[in-house]
Amino acid sequence: MRTKAQFEAVYARGRRFGDGYFAVIVHRDGNARRPRLGLAVAVKIAGSSVRRNSIRRIIRESFRLRQHDLPAVDVVVSARPRARAATSAELRASLEGLWDKVRAQCGSSNLSTER
Repeated sequence: MRTKAQFEAVYARGRRFGDGYFAVIVHRDGNARRPRLGLAVAVKIAGSSVRRNSIRRIIRESFRLRQHDLPAVDVVVSARPRARAATSAELRASLEGLWDKVRAQCGSSNLSTER
């Protein structure tokens, strides 16, 4: 996802999941054929550009590996303050759990296009 309108649609109508490291907002777009990822990793949360980009790379890689298991939804992943000091392994484990939640609770019959 790239446009402000796409992000706003997910924020306005999406279902929220989270843990200590990330918040995930999921919205089914009726036209989507595959899952799409949006990232929100703020300077205030993650700190330096090196750390922000590291967190973004971890999120993208995790999504790339699990996208075939996910329903056709728009997903926005936001970093939380604890992500700044977490190890890569902790972040990956957190994302794996969140992808499982998305898959279980947002399957084809569990998440409607209307709210």
